[in-house]
Amino acid sequence: MKKKRSLAPHIFLAFFFIFTAVTESRSNLHSSVKKYKNNSVSQNEIKKLARYDHLIRYFSNFSYFVPRHKVSPDFIRALILAESGASPQAISNKNALGLGQILLTTGKEASKKLAQSKTHFRYVSQKTLENLQKKDLFDPAVNILITCYLVAKYNYKFDGKLELVISAWNAGENTKSLSRGRHAPYQETENLIGKVNAYYLYLLKNHTFP
Repeated sequence: MKKKRSLAPHIFLAFFFIFTAVTESRSNLHSSVKKYKNNSVSQNEIKKLARYDHLIRYFSNFSYFVPRHKVSPDFIRALILAESGASPQAISNKNALGLGQILLTTGKEASKKLAQSKTHFRYVSQKTLENLQKKDLFDPAVNILITCYLVAKYNYKFDGKLELVISAWNAGENTKSLSRGRHAPYQETENLIGKVNAYYLYLLKNHTFP
């Protein structure tokens, strides 16, 4: 039997500084990664994440796009920390909602695909997936399921490159720069890449959630 693989975005910071910035966009990203590289996860943040860890472990255990490939639970944890500080009621100024800060339109599209898969998910009903409402994105189980699904989708589409996965997450998967293999050149996106990268590396290095 082949061993199941955990599909995670490539660890970006580890090799990023090897390369010289050749464009303004790349230089800006370099600055954002450097800005957040020493971010750590506080005990309070660990406690907040721990409330949802059974859901993160459960929903990251599915192979959404590639057989035997799964998303990394630590990457999901890092994304949730960077996006909402692990607050399930968080709302952004762009009306992104919940733990993973998901737009309702994006959530509806993803939930319909999940419903069509006919996969039985514990904690989330088929009815909810078929007719996702705004309030549903404040439900940690629903939000984490959609977060895992979308991360798996972007991992598959962008070869697991962290800066491209986060660009798709934050700026949209059809952003022009992504079609050329470049991250979305927006300050908000670059800062999010820096934050997620730092949290992800910290969680991996410290084995925070064994």
